[in-house]
Amino acid sequence: MNLNQIFTNQRTGNNPHTRASRTDFQRDFDRIIFSSAFRRLQNKTQVFPLPGSVFVHNRLTHSLEVSSVGRSLGSIIGEFITDNFQSDLNEDSKSFYLHNLGNVIAAACLCHDVGNPAFGHSGEDAIASYFEKNEKDLKPKFNEKEWADLVNFEGNANAIRVLAHQQQGKDAGGSQLTMTTLASIAKYPCEAIAKKKGIIHRKKFGFFQNEKDTFLEIAKATNLISESEEPHIFKRHPFVWLVEAADDICYNIIDMEDAHRLGIVSTADCKNLFFELVKSETDDVNKVKRKLDSISNENEKISYLRAKVINALINNSIENYKLNFNTILEGKLDKALLDIYKSDNKTLQDIESFSIEKIYNHKAVVEIENAGYNVMYELLDHFIPSILKSKEERKSYDKMALKLLPNQFIYEDGTDYQRVLGVIDFVSGMTDNYATDLYRKIKGIEIGMTM
Repeated sequence: MNLNQIFTNQRTGNNPHTRASRTDFQRDFDRIIFSSAFRRLQNKTQVFPLPGSVFVHNRLTHSLEVSSVGRSLGSIIGEFITDNFQSDLNEDSKSFYLHNLGNVIAAACLCHDVGNPAFGHSGEDAIASYFEKNEKDLKPKFNEKEWADLVNFEGNANAIRVLAHQQQGKDAGGSQLTMTTLASIAKYPCEAIAKKKGIIHRKKFGFFQNEKDTFLEIAKATNLISESEEPHIFKRHPFVWLVEAADDICYNIIDMEDAHRLGIVSTADCKNLFFELVKSETDDVNKVKRKLDSISNENEKISYLRAKVINALINNSIENYKLNFNTILEGKLDKALLDIYKSDNKTLQDIESFSIEKIYNHKAVVEIENAGYNVMYELLDHFIPSILKSKEERKSYDKMALKLLPNQFIYEDGTDYQRVLGVIDFVSGMTDNYATDLYRKIKGIEIGMTM
């Protein structure tokens, strides 16, 4: 890939460039911060139920921290590219890599989770399994590619839709971000049908059929390398590895810190795992020990070690990006940056194994996954049968159900696929609390007026 041709300030929706005190990529960051999709992340589960007495991370605080790490990664790699590829870069490119790559990665990290529904991965599973379980009735209404989108519903693909799709009555191009930022969140740049046909081994996909034309514009504007045109499969953009690394660094470590604050993980276990990783990456272990000894608060000890661990993982990710830079430019790196490190670091492997056993399978986590799955499934079942009926076929209960759908999610003149996507937009955009409250009301568990 040509380093001068993998970024652009072109935006979705044919939004014209305007002169401003901020760069185009700083404007991306600001637009995301002020968007309602980003704001709703404050009440979407990261891992743990959102308790009132002990603060744990939600999707919004997670995204802010990922963005902070991402800015560091982008800024340092921008300097690396500028210093080492001077002769390959034109003046605009030198300015971009030196001053704006950090902004792009920060913006992409900020919005990497906006397509994730309430209740974490169980929300995604509920949407996909709704269509699987109702295949007999629903599948004939969609073509093969549309059906693949629905039975493989994916938060990454939904993020592109949330950020770039024109809702009813709203402006074209969605949030109208630069195509550089959008390309940077496309971890799986292919159609869902590619996964079904076994053409690729990716677990996920990157865009719905409804946004295919938009994604093809993004791919063209940022010069993604095409692997196949039928179905469409692209190699990753080089910036994706940095966004992925920032996300991996944060959730691997901060989930452990949250579990400690909730008393799920003991101070001794958390401290030992973090300290072992820091010890493997520092030349002055005694300095770290002295600092720990000077802190009496157990939570603060863990916070200090967490900061040291994140710093170590940032440095290691940067080195692995540099070492694999040419392979990344070719789109051929087959491992995440943190996975490269993990393969050589037993402590990070231990942290992952410990997290799976003690955190992700903890009763409180499993309970909310089960509850969230049922809530999301039942909400879809309340709306989708009604939206798929013609106006003439709808009974009074169908009409009552659809009155709960805001106008921007109703595509009466669209295809069955587009009308269903409107319902999914509504349900997947809900916060945990809103989804739970609506579920309780439509099920008659809670009756009465709330404002």
